[in-house]
Amino acid sequence: MRVGRKLTGGRYKKPTKKKKTGRQKQARIVKLGPRRIKLLGGRGKTSKIVSFAGQECNIIVKGKAKKATIKNVVETTANSFLARQNILVKGAVIETDLGNAKITNRPSQEGQIQAVLIE
Repeated sequence: MRVGRKLTGGRYKKPTKKKKTGRQKQARIVKLGPRRIKLLGGRGKTSKIVSFAGQECNIIVKGKAKKATIKNVVETTANSFLARQNILVKGAVIETDLGNAKITNRPSQEGQIQAVLIE
């Protein structure tokens, strides 16, 4: 049997052509530090603000939003190595001025960091 052929002798064809939009982009890692953002263009006329570093977050306390500075990443349920490197991801527990908080959004996809206070 020849490589790339079915048992009947027919060829295997690719379902679609490789396109530029199908390529993977480089992973965005949001670290703890002075705020660094970038404006990315999307399909059509859309644009997205992505974050690469941040040290301030919006914390919801009893229904009100307050701004606080992030001191440290305490733990990350997704991967314990991310907490050691102070990488901010969704679900990470962070230490702030107001106390410990949990990140509720995806900072790599959005330009800011949102969190909820843990009591």
